[in-house]
Amino acid sequence: MLSAITLACVVYGVVGAGAQRGAVPAPQPPGPGRGGGRGAVQVMTLASSAWRDGGEIPIKYTQAGEEASPPLTWSNVPDGVASFVLIVHDVDAAVGSGTDDILHWLVWNIPAAATTLAERVSSMPQLSDGTRQISATGPNYRGPGAPAAGPPHHYTFELFALDTTLDVPAVGAPPAQTRAAIVAAMAGHVRGKGVLVGLFHRQP
Repeated sequence: MLSAITLACVVYGVVGAGAQRGAVPAPQPPGPGRGGGRGAVQVMTLASSAWRDGGEIPIKYTQAGEEASPPLTWSNVPDGVASFVLIVHDVDAAVGSGTDDILHWLVWNIPAAATTLAERVSSMPQLSDGTRQISATGPNYRGPGAPAAGPPHHYTFELFALDTTLDVPAVGAPPAQTRAAIVAAMAGHVRGKGVLVGLFHRQP
């Protein structure tokens, strides 16, 4: 089975690796594997009132604190969106054979009308509005926990706007398999993307 990172190339090859920090090239023109020929991928703005892009994530939202999920907002959403997917991962923490990284939060089927995720999202596989979630440790947000030894880790929040909803259950499969299924199902349906990065490591 292909790793989540390998499958991610299907999606990330369309939209690049980041948006607000200059890591993403300009949206690619339509074509095979690039939005299904429906137009370029729109760059969205993803932000949090808790920290600025590229800044330090407050202790409250980490394993060293309350491990509350952070408040998130987004804007510049393209037309024709049916749902959003949020993938939060530690790009500095390779796992397995080094072809994957730690999944801190995967939230999908966020309603198209949504422009926020409130602080402290409840821990459950599916919320009342149909939003589903997992992490490496269960149906919940998993806060950053990089050790004090070494530099801060980069926790990357990637929000994707899709022209469809995803028929992937939140239970019944290991988180890595669910992540791979989500990424595969996203291929050809990404219409917009926004990125927010936060830094964290524990204090000595």
